[in-house]
Amino acid sequence: MRRLIGRLLTAVLATPALLTTGTPAHAAAPASPAVTFTNPIAEKRADPHIFKHTDGYYYFTATVPEYDRIVLRRATTLQGLSTAPETTIWTKHAGGVMGAHIWAPEIHFIDGKWYVYFAAGSTSDVWAIRMYVLESGAANPLTGTWTEKGQIATPVSSFSLDATTFVVSGVRYLAWAQRNPAEDNNTSLFIARMANPWTISGTPVEISQPTLSWETVGYKVNEGPAVVQHGGRVFLTYSASATDANYCLGMLTASASADLLNAASWAKSQQPVFRTNAATSQYGPGHNSFTVSEDGTSDVLVYHDRNYKDITGDPLNDPNRRTRLQKIYWNADGTPNFGIPVADGVSPVRFSSYNYPDRYIRHWDFRAKIEPNVTHLADSQFRVVSGLAGTGTVSLESTNYPGYYLHQKNYEVWVEKDDGTAAFKSDASFYRRAGLADTASGVSFESYSSPGRYIRHYNYLLYAQPADTTTAKADATFFAE
Repeated sequence: MRRLIGRLLTAVLATPALLTTGTPAHAAAPASPAVTFTNPIAEKRADPHIFKHTDGYYYFTATVPEYDRIVLRRATTLQGLSTAPETTIWTKHAGGVMGAHIWAPEIHFIDGKWYVYFAAGSTSDVWAIRMYVLESGAANPLTGTWTEKGQIATPVSSFSLDATTFVVSGVRYLAWAQRNPAEDNNTSLFIARMANPWTISGTPVEISQPTLSWETVGYKVNEGPAVVQHGGRVFLTYSASATDANYCLGMLTASASADLLNAASWAKSQQPVFRTNAATSQYGPGHNSFTVSEDGTSDVLVYHDRNYKDITGDPLNDPNRRTRLQKIYWNADGTPNFGIPVADGVSPVRFSSYNYPDRYIRHWDFRAKIEPNVTHLADSQFRVVSGLAGTGTVSLESTNYPGYYLHQKNYEVWVEKDDGTAAFKSDASFYRRAGLADTASGVSFESYSSPGRYIRHYNYLLYAQPADTTTAKADATFFAE
């Protein structure tokens, strides 16, 4: 009823609390609260892999630009990996196999031991890339001794790399990229069961090859598989095209109850799920892995990219791919939403409504509102940064329009570009308060330029208005997710 009244009496929007009575519905604190990072996590570290272990540590490895060794660091927090000391746990051979192009290490803990999967060439042929495995029984893999378990043998001996392992319904699988001599491309994706952590079992199955236009720019590539599971489905992301600004992520989807060794069980997304974004200055995002937040409630995308587009020479000789992190959100249909590679610095969050928990603050034609099912994720993500007006305030910067902020004008809230004026900075600054309707988990934003007025929704649009009734307090309370 109050929504209908609001439509009929828009002239009194300056004091909507007069129209709202009663106790609104409200949500509990979100199951997956906000998690933020300051990117990049690591400079000159490509193909990143992060494993969260039961000992309370995250273990991080990645390709180094010299392609000559395997490094490892650990920390109790994801952000802590950015400053954690790094240890070289293995160095390439002086001659022969495993003597060149040490690429894409991954670390896993399987049946009480540590395993590192990696790719390597030979000093006699640096492009004779094959997959290899190291093993350590130490509690701390940074200080333990590593044993070479040898090459992962495949029925066809050809260019192969990017091994990853995962378990679905109690069965351990290996997925990897390999050159299929019967195809006119660089690499396709394969999967097989594992007999032990360094041996595949049975005949591998090809589940994807590069055929779409965005998979074949520069090189025809499907590589770098990584798996995340959610809601009874298996999502396998992979990287496509050359390792420059065209590099991007595709995705295959299968039911967790399906026969994963049947190629027909996998459906390919027809468009990239994560790609270059010039507005945020992020180019060629790819070769990802997945981990989870410290509290275990959020899935986290781990990937590399560059912060510039133009590369001189072979991109493989450019050392400046950086490791980055950002939270994954899940669409209403249960599919992952990676959004866009966000700008360097603090990563963004979403704000869900306290009394309309399926609705998020978002912008549409630059007007701020709350809406459900925002699949264009970046429209509903904001970076909470130091307030443009200073004095202990915060400002909410748009993710897909860097330099644009939530800004109140005539008490309406819009997303607008900072014009550099003191008036704009004042109107785009807010005091972050404990939630007016939920002081424990919620958040409210009081206007700096109009004290006593809060960002609140009314008829699903956002305004800067007083919050002096129970309903108004609920309308002015949000959860960071």
